[in-house]
Amino acid sequence: MIRYAFSRLLWAIPTLLALSLLVFLLLHLTPGDPAQLLLGERASKEAVEKLRRELGLDQPLHIQYVRFLLRVLQGDLGTSITSGEPVLQEFLSRFPATVELSLAAMLIALPLGILLGTFAASKRHTLWDTGCVFISLAGVSIPVFWLGLLLIYLFSVTLGWLPTSGRISIFLVEFTLKEPITGLYLVDSLLYGDLLAFRSALRHLVLPALALSTIPLAIIARITRASLLEILEEDYIKVAYAKGCSPSRVMFLHALPNALIPVTTVTGLMLGTLLAGAVLTETTFSWPGIGKWLVKAVEQRDYPVIQGGTLLLGGLYIALNLAVDLTYRWLNPQVELS
Repeated sequence: MIRYAFSRLLWAIPTLLALSLLVFLLLHLTPGDPAQLLLGERASKEAVEKLRRELGLDQPLHIQYVRFLLRVLQGDLGTSITSGEPVLQEFLSRFPATVELSLAAMLIALPLGILLGTFAASKRHTLWDTGCVFISLAGVSIPVFWLGLLLIYLFSVTLGWLPTSGRISIFLVEFTLKEPITGLYLVDSLLYGDLLAFRSALRHLVLPALALSTIPLAIIARITRASLLEILEEDYIKVAYAKGCSPSRVMFLHALPNALIPVTTVTGLMLGTLLAGAVLTETTFSWPGIGKWLVKAVEQRDYPVIQGGTLLLGGLYIALNLAVDLTYRWLNPQVELS
């Protein structure tokens, strides 16, 4: 397993290199000049050219790319063109918001997905099974941004139960100015003993977490159902029935634990996808995470932020994939890693 992990880490190097090259080329193929955007449309040509030289944008593309790689090897992901802050510092300041949203979405998706998939498998070839399959297909098919807007209209505009954007109420200044412990507002508010802040953070988290959870919920439900249907045909399940075990005992003590092995793999992969791709949800709900940060960087042609942020997310996704593979091997030792 150690040899496998080491080989995967070695393969991560060309993968990240290819990712950085792809992002770099796509950025420079996109219309728009960062210097012109910073100075405005009325800026003189001389001022724009001077800023381009200061930012290094006047150099040939291969020189710019090599300089970027050399900085990355030194642990420097560059400095944001618009804010002047180091990219790594901006990433770390916003990453806890994305982690909190992704974990909340998975806490919704995982139990509900397993429950829905188990119910569908236990009622196979019935109307209930068809309904569960339809719900899972709808969860994958409905666009996240459309569902987010629908949730905002229903629970915020119409009913007035939940806020529409942000992570916490703007009136809770005392909490937001405190030194963060984990960066997760729900956890930090409990550690500080601030129940008012906890309630506000929870209310702000509900809608974006619900919107983000629909796709992983649907996928987990489908995987759970398919895995259970396969396992229920195994000989040891028939033996359990022959011994007089009740259907619920067979399902929850014999079939479900083995069916959750592929679900574990899918859950880890979906968590990596949520951490790296919660762009539409964060944009819809103005959630101050990595996705919203990268979207703003694209609009402003902030090359260092886009390149550095994408590289960090790529590395994170590779690390999560490796962790999932090793966990799967630990749960099922019969699987050979190659």
